Amino acid sequence: MYFRLSLYLLFGAVSAFAQAKPRARDLSIPLGGTAGPLDAITDVAGVEVGFTTLISGTGRLVVGTGPVRTGVTVIHPRGKNNSDPVFGAWFTLNGNGEMTGTTWLQEGGFLEGPVGITNTHSVGVVRDAIIDWQIRHKMLPPGGSLPVVAETYDGGLNDIDGLHVRPEHVLAALDGAKPGPVLEGNVGGGTGMVCHGFKGGTGTSSRVVGGYTVGVLVQCNCCARRDLSIAGVPVGLEITDLLACSASGDPTAGRGNARRCAEAQSPPRDDELDKADGSIIIIIATDAPLLPSQLKRVATRASLGVGRMGGRGENGSGDIFLAFSTANPNTAYARDTSRIVILSNERNSALFAATVQATEEAIVNAMLGAETMTGANDRRVYALPVDRLRLAMAKYGRPLKP
Repeated sequence: MYFRLSLYLLFGAVSAFAQAKPRARDLSIPLGGTAGPLDAITDVAGVEVGFTTLISGTGRLVVGTGPVRTGVTVIHPRGKNNSDPVFGAWFTLNGNGEMTGTTWLQEGGFLEGPVGITNTHSVGVVRDAIIDWQIRHKMLPPGGSLPVVAETYDGGLNDIDGLHVRPEHVLAALDGAKPGPVLEGNVGGGTGMVCHGFKGGTGTSSRVVGGYTVGVLVQCNCCARRDLSIAGVPVGLEITDLLACSASGDPTAGRGNARRCAEAQSPPRDDELDKADGSIIIIIATDAPLLPSQLKRVATRASLGVGRMGGRGENGSGDIFLAFSTANPNTAYARDTSRIVILSNERNSALFAATVQATEEAIVNAMLGAETMTGANDRRVYALPVDRLRLAMAKYGRPLKP
């Protein structure tokens, strides 16, 4: 088992080494606002992010064997060594998805532990492993744990029915979480995801406004190619090829794909550009002192960032967002009363704008950070080509940095 786990984690290390692709800020994509030093959710002091990335196998899908293209992402609001709950709230733009623990989050107003993000069929194992981790580290909330775990569907590239995410993978992500730069693209829960018809996955960004920081992490697996807009440029209408395809030489393989990869640059059908199955999970962190009611408003504004990219909350999409504040420590378990600081509603508008901007940029970073991936049944999903993105942006008077 140790060798197997080491092999899985090695793929995470390879992903880390390979992360040399430009981000939105490197290209000077005009998305507005002032990013934090890392342009990541970890710009909010205390926040730590961990991943386990699972990649193995090629060729035809054999349930239980692979190919495997999945993983798990975890976020510790105050770091893995601090179990003090944070004020939190959630919002759903479209509910064809899952985020556990939200009933108590809404009722009690506190997020009592780490957040997990994975694939649709692995929510249960991630939830249970978080409880196990809390028990092992003596961080179990009073009265028991109701972890928050969210999902998006990676069955196009991954043997999702094979249930390859195991408890040890979750524990490794929880223990390995850290501050600092955050991996993007084909990592963690985002490993097998598709965004606007390009390879998607994990992305992050941040904004500093009024002395406070807002950080966003997304797991993007949503939205149609036709609708893709970056900084107002209709990129999805400029890059209409490079759609998902079958890379197999077997003419009977990949019957669910629209085309073979040899035809990847041929003109698409309208239904291919309009395909928008999938979901997006968005986690928003801030150090601004906000109540759960105010955090609900912040979480709602993530919808506008999705909309600026061209997302519409389609019927088949699970668009579920969570916001938390690391301010006001030692509040949740006070025996009697607590003194807390609350930011005036008059100052919330700036945080709303920061949330919209950071959400939009995190989605862009998820696509820019991703690499072309071939998965189950030789289905291939292409990465967003930076050279053609440059051409599209320049065409509309928004040239990017060389």
